[in-house]
Formats: sequence, structure tokens, C-alpha cells
Amino acid sequence: GAPNVSTATVVREQHGHDESMHPCAPPDVVVWPQAVGQVQELAALCHRCRVPMVPFGTGTGLEGGVNAVQGGVCFDLSRMDAIAELSLEDFSVTVEPGVTRKALNQHLRGTGLWFPVGTVG
Repeated sequence: GAPNVSTATVVREQHGHDESMHPCAPPDVVVWPQAVGQVQELAALCHRCRVPMVPFGTGTGLEGGVNAVQGGVCFDLSRMDAIAELSLEDFSVTVEPGVTRKALNQHLRGTGLWFPVGTVG
């Protein structure tokens, strides 16, 4: 419904660029799924209709990966922000895709653990 779907120009433009030097390439529509099942249904629909899917997290990437150069549907995953499981014993955490580093570190506060920038490698 309306609070979870937008075709407004300003919203599409916000989701059509990141911090890269690439020019804005907005999607045709932005959706905010809130559960895995919704993502699955939307992905299946896009696949059947041959419509590009563009995932969007925070828009801070440097590669232009959120630019919808062929239009399509932008999946803004920011509302999927639950921290499902934390295992202090093996230093692992299960999160939904909308969890930010800042939110994760807030959750980890007091455990002696933290998630630094640049840990992929």
C-alpha cells in the first residue's frame, strides 16, 4: 500500500544515486518490504515481468550500485532492521539487511564487542 510504495519523483531521485560520482538514475518505483516473504514475492513478480530489481540500503556506496540505469523497482530494505540473534561465544550475529553498523554497535554496547568499518576482506 501507499506507505510502502512510492512513485514520487523526489523519492525516486533519492534512491537513484549514492555517494559515487555517477549521475542519478532513478528507479520507476520504490518499495519498502518489511519481511522476507514480501521480498520473495516482489522478487518473483519482478522476475516474471522481467523488471530490474535494485536493492537499496543507506545510499552511502561509492560504486553507483543503486543507480537504476534500466529503471525498475528499488527495494529499500531500511525497514527490515531487526537483530535476530547474537552469539557471544562465536562472535556472530544474525541481522536483517536494514541493520546499520551504528544500530548494531548500539546493540552490542556492554558486550565487549563492536563492528568496525572496513571488516570485509
